[in-house]
Amino acid sequence: MAQRGLLVTAAILGLTAVIIGAFGAHTLRNIISRESLETFEIAVRYQFYHALALLAITPVLGRISKPVAIWVPRFWISGVLLFSGSLYLLSIFRVHWIGIITPVGGIAFLIGWALLTYGFFLVPDEEMD
Repeated sequence: MAQRGLLVTAAILGLTAVIIGAFGAHTLRNIISRESLETFEIAVRYQFYHALALLAITPVLGRISKPVAIWVPRFWISGVLLFSGSLYLLSIFRVHWIGIITPVGGIAFLIGWALLTYGFFLVPDEEMD
């Protein structure tokens, strides 16, 4: 994904995290249980973390290997969709079976972070300055 596409995606993820978070804080708190609201807030938090992470890494992705630079954002975006998305559905609609998808999203986050670590580990020190 080109740099502009990643920045737009990060901005959309951040924007929707704020909108969804406000919806939860102002609308859902009177509708769903406290436990469900906590689950919802975790989903918003992880979406926001990864929106900010995408913004932070996009300018430096050109310094790491191309396959890593391509797959880190893909795993993070997939993680947001699977992890946060499943938690949104679980907390709002009580679709309990969807909870089996949540760990898959968590694993996608972990793979993205591990790949990023690997990618930066391979970059010579003089290229990081």
